[in-house]
Amino acid sequence: MQITRQADYAVRAMVYLTQLGPESRAATSQIAQEKCIPPSFLAKIVSQLSVAGLLQTSRGARGGVALAKSPEAISLLDVVEAIDGPIQLNECVSEVSSCHFDESCPLKTVWCNAQKELVNNLSQTNFAQLVQPIPVG
Repeated sequence: MQITRQADYAVRAMVYLTQLGPESRAATSQIAQEKCIPPSFLAKIVSQLSVAGLLQTSRGARGGVALAKSPEAISLLDVVEAIDGPIQLNECVSEVSSCHFDESCPLKTVWCNAQKELVNNLSQTNFAQLVQPIPVG
């Protein structure tokens, strides 16, 4: 399983905003440049993260993008799922009727356990744990 490039860019942008510190804002052009994200791609990502309640956006001279919640309240899972949707290692994990082997499949338990561990790990990792603030000045 590999997350999409869009989810990777979203995580990079969130890390950058977390590093700026509480209540800090950044222009999307600044984030794009610092994190090597194509600006047009970042605009779409910011929109999705804003709809998910993870970012706040504002226009004007004092505008920009900021975290909508504290970094402790935003998990890696929140960001990845806001961009890519629910994590699903295999169809049979969430859709029982998708596999005609159903409960007799020797792999179903493996897929279910792997997904559960991945989701648990991502949900327990928040952005405050991932970064050190960028020194201002």
